[in-house]
Amino acid sequence: MVWVSNIEEPSKEVKAQWDKEEIEEVTTNFHKQYYDSDVWGRGKTTFLGLPILKCPTDLWMYQQIIHKVKPKVIIETGTHYGASAYWLLCCMNMSGVREKMVITIDIEQRITFKEPQITQIIGMSTHPDAVYTCISLIEQLGGPVMVILDSGHSKENVLAELNLYAKFVTLGSYLIVEDTNINGNPVCEGWGDGPKEALDEWL
Repeated sequence: MVWVSNIEEPSKEVKAQWDKEEIEEVTTNFHKQYYDSDVWGRGKTTFLGLPILKCPTDLWMYQQIIHKVKPKVIIETGTHYGASAYWLLCCMNMSGVREKMVITIDIEQRITFKEPQITQIIGMSTHPDAVYTCISLIEQLGGPVMVILDSGHSKENVLAELNLYAKFVTLGSYLIVEDTNINGNPVCEGWGDGPKEALDEWL
C-alpha cells in the first residue's frame, strides 16, 4: 500500500459520518485479508502478462495522479518484473503526455525493455551513478517529475531514498512511498523498521 504526499482532506460533512474505530477496523482487516490471500504474489496479479506486485486500488490511484499531474518523468525504484513501469507508461500515454520517460531502477535485471520511453538502471537506487543518471534525464525533459519508492524495504534504504529522490519531485507533483503497512502497520509483524518508520523520521 502507498503513502501519497498530496491527498486532499475529506470534507467536514464526510468526516462527521465516520466512526474512527470502525474505519480503522475495516482498513486493518482489508490489509490483512489482502496480504494473507497472497493474490498479489507469485504472478497471480499481472499486467500485460507480467507479475505486478501492487494492489489494484493503488494502481487506480496512480492513473488518477498521472492524469492530473501529467508528469514528463516518473522515477520508480524497484523494477521487479517490469509490469509497473509498463503500467506507468501506459497511463502517461493515455493522459496525453508527449515527451515522457519512466526511469526504473533495480539491483537485478529480470526484463529488457524495448520501449525507448523506459530507461532501466541496474544497480542500487542510492548509488551516485543512479542519481546522476536521473539528474541527466530530468535535465533533458524537464518537469513535472513524480517519484515512487518501492525497492528495499529496510528503514535505512527507504530513508536514504527519501533524502536523495524527494528533491526531484516538482511542485504540485507526488512522492509515493510503497509498503508503509508492513512491520505491523498492520501486516508483516516482526519485519523490523521499514518504510513507515523511515517516512515518519523523514517527515
